[in-house]
Amino acid sequence: MKPINAKDVQRLIEEYAEKDLYLHLETTNGAYASHFDQSFFSASAYIRNANVQYKQGKIRGDGPYRVGLELPIGWIYGEGLTHYEVNENGQFILAGLNQDGKIAVTLELSEQPFQYD
Repeated sequence: MKPINAKDVQRLIEEYAEKDLYLHLETTNGAYASHFDQSFFSASAYIRNANVQYKQGKIRGDGPYRVGLELPIGWIYGEGLTHYEVNENGQFILAGLNQDGKIAVTLELSEQPFQYD
């Protein structure tokens, strides 16, 4: 993955707009950290293979970034994004890596369903 270049990411957001897509959105602050420290409050969110079609999208911030996607009924956004790529399957992947290089948030778009590994 490459560090986010806001102009490149905005161009990709526009390329994927108005297409029938599958969305993967996940956040975590270390879901398993509470196994090691009972006082640690763990929180996360996860959605995979939700069908979406967004009208427009925007990248905002100076890094880490926020990406918002406008749907007919509201918005989806991911915040804390630092890196991106389009992989060999054409999946547009945005991720926020923490200070240890671990994924804290990911927002992914694909024209094909995401596979379960």
